[in-house]
Formats: sequence, C-alpha cells, structure tokens
Amino acid sequence: MGLSMAERKAVTKEMLKRYPKASRVEKGRILDELCALTGWTRRHARRALATAAQGTIDRPRRPRERIYGPEVLTSLCRVWAVLDGPSGKRLAPFMAEIVEALERCGELDVTPTVRDKLLGISSATIDRMLVAERRRLKVKGRSGTKPGSMLKRQIPIRTFAEWNEDRPGFCEVDLVGHDGGVPAGEFCQTLDLTCVKTGWTEPRALKTKSQRWVREALEDIERDLPFPLLGIDCDNGGEFINVELFTWCEARKITFTRSRPYRKNDNCFVEQKNWPVVRQQVGYLRYDNAEELECLRELYGHLRLYINFFQPQMKLASKVREGSKVTKRYDIARTPYRRVLALPEVPQEVKDALTETYRSLNPAELKRAIGRCQDGLIAMAKTKTETRKEVSRPPDNPYRRTMSWRQASRTSLVMQPVHASRTP
Repeated sequence: MGLSMAERKAVTKEMLKRYPKASRVEKGRILDELCALTGWTRRHARRALATAAQGTIDRPRRPRERIYGPEVLTSLCRVWAVLDGPSGKRLAPFMAEIVEALERCGELDVTPTVRDKLLGISSATIDRMLVAERRRLKVKGRSGTKPGSMLKRQIPIRTFAEWNEDRPGFCEVDLVGHDGGVPAGEFCQTLDLTCVKTGWTEPRALKTKSQRWVREALEDIERDLPFPLLGIDCDNGGEFINVELFTWCEARKITFTRSRPYRKNDNCFVEQKNWPVVRQQVGYLRYDNAEELECLRELYGHLRLYINFFQPQMKLASKVREGSKVTKRYDIARTPYRRVLALPEVPQEVKDALTETYRSLNPAELKRAIGRCQDGLIAMAKTKTETRKEVSRPPDNPYRRTMSWRQASRTSLVMQPVHASRTP
C-alpha cells in the first residue's frame, strides 16, 4: 500500500538532510531510495527535493477563485425550495425551464450575470452549494395492506421483470393509510396512481379504503389523465381484489393485474412515489374526519399539478450486472408533462391543452398553496389531539371504579405531529 501525501512529504524532508552534502553517487542512491519509498519517478523525486530545499513543500495550495457567489446561492436556494428540494441531477437539466417559469410569474428577479450562472451550474456544484440547506431537512412507514382472497385466480400476476409496456396508460396503483400509528376504526386513505411510461402521478384522498371509494377515485383519475387508462396493476389488498373493480375494468377493457403477495418490488413504480407524493407532503398524522378529508383533497388538487408539471424525474435506462456489481444508468431528468409531449401516441389537441395549462401555472404559488393545506392539516390534528387529551384525563375521585389513567393513555389516540420541513 502506497504512502500518503503527508508521509511522502515527511520522507522527502528527511532525505533532504543528506542530499545536499552527498556525492554524485550517493545522491543517485538517495534518489533510488526515495523513488522506492514513494513510487515517484527519479525526475519527480529530484523536483520534490528541490522544492523542499526552497521551503515551499508545505506551502498551502492557492484557493480557486469562487465562480458562484452568495447572490447565486440565494437564487439557487429559492429555485430549489420551490421545487421541494430535488437532487442536483434532477435540478440541473430542469434549471432553464424553471428559471423561465419563475421569471414569467414574477417570482424570481435576477441579473443577466446571475441568470447565466444558474443556467450553467453543474449538478455536482448544486449539491455542494446546498449541503447546509439539506442538513436542515432531515420519517419510516408501515404497510396497511391485508391480502384479499377473492378473484385471485382470475387476476393474473405481474412482476416487475415482466412489465415492458412501452405505451402510456399502463399504471400501478396503491393505497397509503393515514392512521396516525393506531390502525383502529376508520381513517382516510390516499390512492396513488402512477403511469409506468411517463411517470404521470395522480393522488386522490378517500374517506376509507372501501371498494366504492376506490372505484370512484379511479373513475375521477381516468377523466383527468392526458391519455387513456389501459392497464392497472395493484397489490393483493381487498380494496382492489373485489368484484366491483374487476367488473369495472372488464367493462372498460382495462388490463387488470396484481403483484405477488409480499413482493413490494413488483409495484416499484408506485411504491417509490409513496414517500415524495404522500408521506413527505402529509406526514404520518391521523386523518379521520370530513374537514381533514376535504383539506387532503384540496392539497392533492394542487399537488398533482405541481408534481406532473414541475417535478423532473429520472427513469432507469439500463441495468447491467457484472458479478456482484450492478451498473445503473438513468436518462436525463424530465417532468411527466415533457414526457407526455414527446409521445406520438398522445393527440396534438391534448398536448395543446396541457401546454395551455402549463403556461397558466405558477410553481411558487402552487408550493405556497400546498404549504397552506399542510398547515391546516397540522392545526386540525393538533386541535384533535388536545381534545382527546382532555377526554382521557384521570377522574378527580381516585376511588371511582373506572378506567385507570394508564389504560386511558394507552387507548387514546394521542399523536405527535410529524411534518416534512419546508421552506416558506
């Protein structure tokens, strides 16, 4: 194993004590010894000894001139916050489009010099400049799926490896429960649907996981999708594996498949959306009343536009395994909106309507609207928690035969709000 740079400098200093006074032959031996220890060539060893003799071997390297100053960092933080903190590889290809959109809406005002620097910044530099911001933003969930036994033999199993549809409209769907850590009683659910080809995502808030609400949510999503719904793949929960949904898909000639039990990777396209689309936006609180359901629906109305028009995504282009090493390569980050525009299967009138919608949207205002809904959900959850604490207080009469305080505290739905940090 080679020496470190500090060890090489120390060895060079030690050799320098003998080198100037040595004869020609001895100098050759010293150079050979130094080359054997450090791995340098004789020419480099001779130069290192000369530099050490001038006393400059420990001279600190002159720092490079900063290209991106505080004014660039301020604008970069603004853009990064509006997009909900993406990585540099997702942000850099989208920088020109988001800067143009924010300037069009009056949300960003920068000089031409700063604008040019923003458009030319690399993904690695973005990540380095935002290290401090990322440290401020630093939750794991559970599965609420219960396997359903109905119609399993009639619904074919599809695995991740078998899904190679190259058309828009083949989607994966999943439910995310908002039980607040206590999966008892009825509580709201989020239905998350993702198109495998384009990444287009549609979240919907449901009153419960009843098959009626699931079917109605899918009907609503079918109307809002910019392409026909051709296929649905789900897990084995009873909210999906039922006669009502099976009949609905058959009537519309929608391919209906299911994953293998206990194999989440079979639904990897939608499973990976459950964190950024649901948990990162609404947290792990319990939502179980009409006001919270309405607030969730309002939030998702803004969120679907924000995700599909202003959240660039990278898709896996290739994966090569060589022994134990797996090399993955991804395409350039693009928003689902841009991916839909690039598809020849989508009619031009649909693309024109999407472009008109895109031009009317303000990404910063969408982010603020999402933030207001998040604040409303936290306020309602806090009020509900305080009310339940009042109800679960111990009785004044200690001799009264009733539930003990310990039992009451175990059965009360006391929740600690968990909310993803965001920049106002």
